[in-house]
Amino acid sequence: MNLLVIDTSGPVCGTAVLEDEKVLCEYISQNRNTHSVNLMPMTEAALLSAGKTLGDMDAIAAVTGPGSFTGVRIGVATVKGLAHGAGLPCIPVDALEALCLSAGEFDGVVCPLQDARAGQVYGAAFRNGERLTEDAPMKLEDFLAKTAPLGERFLFTGDGMPVHRERIREVLGDRAFFAPAHLSYLRPSAAGMIALKKGVRTDYLSLQATYLRPPNAQKNKRLLEAMGLDREEAEKR
Repeated sequence: MNLLVIDTSGPVCGTAVLEDEKVLCEYISQNRNTHSVNLMPMTEAALLSAGKTLGDMDAIAAVTGPGSFTGVRIGVATVKGLAHGAGLPCIPVDALEALCLSAGEFDGVVCPLQDARAGQVYGAAFRNGERLTEDAPMKLEDFLAKTAPLGERFLFTGDGMPVHRERIREVLGDRAFFAPAHLSYLRPSAAGMIALKKGVRTDYLSLQATYLRPPNAQKNKRLLEAMGLDREEAEKR
């Protein structure tokens, strides 16, 4: 099976081309350019380097979140467009599950964390690749309280890990371990391996981003509605 993988859910933009379980090419970029600038040139280069075309692909895997609202939208929209144009099915992949696999083997509980800002994280817990908790947005302290009873050794990874590292150490002490920088981001090839094992395909119309909480624009709209104001009235005040 030939598979194209696209991930823009976090600070790292990534794409990979897999042939069955062989990684033909993987490109990862973290720079000052936005994902919208990096993604298509990287995708074209990955296919070219792998000696493949989009027409050679059997499916496209998309990391659908949770993660950055804007980032997730870029990746999912791109996959929708490519899949529609090429007539290919899509395979959604959970970002936290892919982060867990990207961290490598660990004798304990792996806790991928995405920074959700305002003291919150998108987090989940896994042991030996098996999910222990569902993806959820919550305060870091609540996440730690929920996961602490699940084991004695915890490996934290993802872009939320360095943000909250000191607090995690304060709460868990020597039970907490932290993935090194080169293993603490989502690798698109890991997302591809998950997609190959899942085999759950959908069409481009059904592919949806995973948002665990509403974006700020939606929150603001609800607040204005609760106040009985429309946007124009609010701006006048």
